[in-house]
Amino acid sequence: MPPLSWAAKNQRLIKDFARLKPANSLLSATGTTIFTVMSALAVQHGAINLGQGFPDSEGPADIVRAAADALLDGRNQYPPLTGLSELRDAVSAANRRFYGLEIDPASGVVVTSGATEAITASLMALLNPGDEVVLIEPLYDTYLPVVKLLGAVPKLVRLQPPFWELPRAELAASFGPNTKLLLLNSPMNPTGKVFTQEELAFIADLLRQHDAYAVCDEVYEHLVFSGARHVPLATLPGMDERSLRIGSAGKTFSLTGWKVGYVSGPAVLMGLVAKAHQNLTFTTPPNLQRAVAFGLAKPDSYFAALASGLQSQRDLLDAGLRRLGFSTLPAAGSYFITADFSPLGFEGDDVAFCRAVTEQAGVAAIPVSAFYANEAPRHYVRFAFCKQIPVLEEALRRLERWTATRPLTALA
Repeated sequence: MPPLSWAAKNQRLIKDFARLKPANSLLSATGTTIFTVMSALAVQHGAINLGQGFPDSEGPADIVRAAADALLDGRNQYPPLTGLSELRDAVSAANRRFYGLEIDPASGVVVTSGATEAITASLMALLNPGDEVVLIEPLYDTYLPVVKLLGAVPKLVRLQPPFWELPRAELAASFGPNTKLLLLNSPMNPTGKVFTQEELAFIADLLRQHDAYAVCDEVYEHLVFSGARHVPLATLPGMDERSLRIGSAGKTFSLTGWKVGYVSGPAVLMGLVAKAHQNLTFTTPPNLQRAVAFGLAKPDSYFAALASGLQSQRDLLDAGLRRLGFSTLPAAGSYFITADFSPLGFEGDDVAFCRAVTEQAGVAAIPVSAFYANEAPRHYVRFAFCKQIPVLEEALRRLERWTATRPLTALA
């Protein structure tokens, strides 16, 4: 009897699986992330990928060289659980240098395998089943599943376009006796919002009133434009003792594939973050850690040039989209512009629009409804501008050719 093909084996395994007890219901009900779907569609159709937020050029050559050299220095075994001392020292120094925060490098920093792991470890460190977590929509798609997997209860507060102001009454109403923490993303994905000092002060007051914590996703901390200024919540009075601050080498150095993140905060909480990290990835490649430590010591001119370069790319894409008839929303930080395609007269929702623009125009985007739990607006899409200028110009040319073919319709 000939051996079964892989397809036949898979079919048999599916049938066997159906007879077993159900696996995790939340993960079973979760579909493939929209970023994976749209990136695959972009590859299939040769589209320029303005959907997934990664640069299309390598990071600084000296940092990459530092990582390559570190592979050959004979230190490739397990690094310490919380990270190499070189990187913990560098993260502590960066907190002091940029924000005046005093963080103990020995007990106040944990290095993680990316910021997504840092978020997960921070939530694991603080949440018990039944705790309530305040989340601000639109939100990064990892937040909600992790909160639910930990048995916590999400309390969603929605920002409204086009200016994404903080709805203070709704936010205050979302806090209660069971509120354990607020998860704050600033600069914010996908909106590009940078929370103001006044908004942060209002949030801080609520956290003090309710004895709650803050997990602060600040991966775009150095990517702010147009005179905006990133202010970590931890710098406000009384917030350093209750805040976990998350950074990302991938975003700061345009090396997203390295997956090096870091959490900083008070030692009493960081010990719990370290225990969670131990049970997730345990550690992070030592050569990458040493290279990131080198990068964090770069002069101020590097960080200023990073932001100014991205602002030029944002401005180019923003002006081009508006010229083509899109209505664009303000973006003071991050990699992304949110655009309203309803002025184009497209017949379909944001998912249909992203599919059509990828397949017909050869430019991939992300539907903003993917960043909401339910009842999302259906006429906004997110474009990433962290691409080289010629790539953005070509994307705009493709969109111009496509928008010239009226009326625009969704694919069947």
